[in-house]
Amino acid sequence: MKSTLDEALQRTKLSQSNQMEMLTFRLTDDQLYGINVFKIIEIIECPKRIDRMPNSHPAVKGALDFRGKALAVIDLSEAVGLPTKDFRNEQAYIIICEYNRDLTAFIVHAPDTLLTRSWADIHKPEGVNAEALVAIAYADSGETILLLDIESILSNVVGIERDFSSVTVVEGEGAGRHVLIVDDSRAAIMLLQSLLDRIGFSHIAMTSADKALEYLEKEHGRVDLIISDIEMPGMDGFTFTRTLREKAGYEHLKVILHSSMSNPSNILKAEQAGANKFVAKFDPESLSEEIISLIEA
Repeated sequence: MKSTLDEALQRTKLSQSNQMEMLTFRLTDDQLYGINVFKIIEIIECPKRIDRMPNSHPAVKGALDFRGKALAVIDLSEAVGLPTKDFRNEQAYIIICEYNRDLTAFIVHAPDTLLTRSWADIHKPEGVNAEALVAIAYADSGETILLLDIESILSNVVGIERDFSSVTVVEGEGAGRHVLIVDDSRAAIMLLQSLLDRIGFSHIAMTSADKALEYLEKEHGRVDLIISDIEMPGMDGFTFTRTLREKAGYEHLKVILHSSMSNPSNILKAEQAGANKFVAKFDPESLSEEIISLIEA
């Protein structure tokens, strides 16, 4: 059996080779879904009783005590518009995940298996208007795996703080400064755009690293700072940053890696990839401070 150190080293190698390890699972439509293993804290059997929380979204089934902390329990099937999971009368499981430095418990029909995939083999569906769907991959059997935009789901179900009134604004600080956003989540892009508007920076958003590289080929001299997600179809944020550092003329372009994978190990991985900073999603005050600090530097 692999030791904890062996597993940690193996997952570090994945982040250095544009790969990700995913847990696949099924919802009430019996479709195969996937989630990055780095975000999973624990998988447990769903208790038959979960007490409701008043005035909550219908997909929020209540609260769960996990290691002394109350977690919101979300029926992931219902959250994406599928029939709700009858966890009181059928066996179900809870995947406890860390997103944006908070823990959330998701009810799923059943976990399936662990798979390793290159981000190059994970594709963003073009022409599909499905807010909760962020990418598509394939199992060894050829079955389609749907990767969900958990940030958008959480935004719709429990809300994400959008009050930037506490963010310090210095008149004219962002004047003439242009930021390139690289993120495959619509919810994340909207939050970043709102923050950059607040502090007075112009911006443009790209939904993949490949599109961002194409944009930079044309507008390289105009970009003062890049804010990039890590988990993205085609090319992850670590690989994107390393690619920039290897390109002539891009070595000193300032990069913030901005991810809901808020495990402290990602700070080291971001540094190794050549990023100037790693900022966990979504802390507008910390992010605005890092943006201004890098721009001023």
